[in-house]
Amino acid sequence: MGIFSFFSREKKETLDKGLSKTKENVFSKITRAIAGKSKVDDEVLDNLEEVLITSDVGVDTTLKIISRIEDRVARDKYVTTAELTAILREEIASLLTENHTEDLESFTVPEDRKPYVIMVVGVNGVGKTTTIGKLAYQFKKAGKNVYLGAADTFRAAAVEQLVIWSERVGVPVVKQKMGSDPASVAFDTLSSAKANGADVVIIDTAGRLHNKINLMNELTKIKNVMKKVVPDAPHEVLLVLDGSTGQNAFEQAKQFTAATEVNALAVTKLDGTAKGGVVIGISDHFRIPVKYIGLGEGMEDLQVFNRKEFVNSLFGE
Repeated sequence: MGIFSFFSREKKETLDKGLSKTKENVFSKITRAIAGKSKVDDEVLDNLEEVLITSDVGVDTTLKIISRIEDRVARDKYVTTAELTAILREEIASLLTENHTEDLESFTVPEDRKPYVIMVVGVNGVGKTTTIGKLAYQFKKAGKNVYLGAADTFRAAAVEQLVIWSERVGVPVVKQKMGSDPASVAFDTLSSAKANGADVVIIDTAGRLHNKINLMNELTKIKNVMKKVVPDAPHEVLLVLDGSTGQNAFEQAKQFTAATEVNALAVTKLDGTAKGGVVIGISDHFRIPVKYIGLGEGMEDLQVFNRKEFVNSLFGE
């Protein structure tokens, strides 16, 4: 899907509202960075570098963006400060494209993979189970038959929360007693989903195990068991990160990408923070596409990620 994908006014308003704190933070810093300057020079670029780093974009990604702007300035000879936000939008959108982030229009899954299996990973407290519930709602709304699997068997609260979401959304959930083998829950979920012609299966997993080795072993075991029912499962390993934690989200991404093959990101709680720049940095650093962003508590406040609209909302039209 191209960069000019359709984006409804309602979604745009939700996005603008959800990113308002980050936008206000970034814009006020950029305004100070270019104060009294008419052209982009070394001082402006130094100031911009500081703006991006302190907006949680990350050092490596910031240096990459600054280098690209320096190339533009060298090529075009004279770039005004008024053009700076437009250039920022273009370069960041380009960066996200290189990380294989597409502009999604709706909550869809490939038609040739049925059931489409999503394994959701992330530490406790990032909004993982809530994201699963909202995903189930959106997929069901799109006409899909959805199954949930409560494979976070280490926390009673996780299973209970997923059951509540399943009832709220009106989709089945497969669970076992506390302390059961998570891989067994995943196996039962996929077996039931396959037998009942499900389109989408979403498997919750434990957010925190004793150490990184345990985490890696557990996630690998779940994946291997799922393959016995659906040979190419999981089709998607979705890492949920709390955007409000800023640089801590980088460390979480590092832990989970080391433990399993994450191929999609969901960044939550962006509405309550000025650290929305972390979306850009994490996607670039780990070369993993952002697929969903959380912009509030409501069912509709989980959006598919659209890079053009995101950077427009962050840096102005």
